[in-house]
Amino acid sequence: MIASTDLRAGTAFLSDGQPYLVLKYTFVKMGRGSATVKVRARNLTNGSITDKSFTSNNTVEDIRTTKKKLQYLYKDAEGANFMDPRTYEQVVIPLGVLGDEVAFLREGEIVDVLFWPFDSAQGKEDRVLSVDLPPSVVLTVTEADPGIKGNSASNMYKQATVENGLKIRVPLFINKGEKVRVDTRTGEYIERA
Repeated sequence: MIASTDLRAGTAFLSDGQPYLVLKYTFVKMGRGSATVKVRARNLTNGSITDKSFTSNNTVEDIRTTKKKLQYLYKDAEGANFMDPRTYEQVVIPLGVLGDEVAFLREGEIVDVLFWPFDSAQGKEDRVLSVDLPPSVVLTVTEADPGIKGNSASNMYKQATVENGLKIRVPLFINKGEKVRVDTRTGEYIERA
């Protein structure tokens, strides 16, 4: 069991028989009342995101997880395909489990994949819970409108498309072909790379 106050981003827990991964943690203390813990969590079986509230003295069931380093190969209709570089065993992760994170995966990249070993009717199975991405990635801008000279008096942004198809807002001085650092958690521009 794990205390609700220990539910930080990246922690996996079991609630109502479903595995969840904490995306955002908030601790709220209001006056004389008891403190509450609010978490935004992704259901790891169907990919839906829900908000859950716990009192500060609640506990939830902890999930024992394992990490494996897998190489991302490609994405198709079934999901994202990964390969273990040591055994060459391939794993297909459904796109619903990955959510928006699949946009930041690059072919050939090695990432940590979180597995949940559990007992099912067929015996012991490993269910994929999530992929640990780095906090930021460097992407090349494939489309961007030219910046207009004289519009740099304040922080102005324009729409740009990066190599993975993601549309982000970038400063006016960023042009097509430049590399930018993008936050994988929010999908926002950080800096020129």
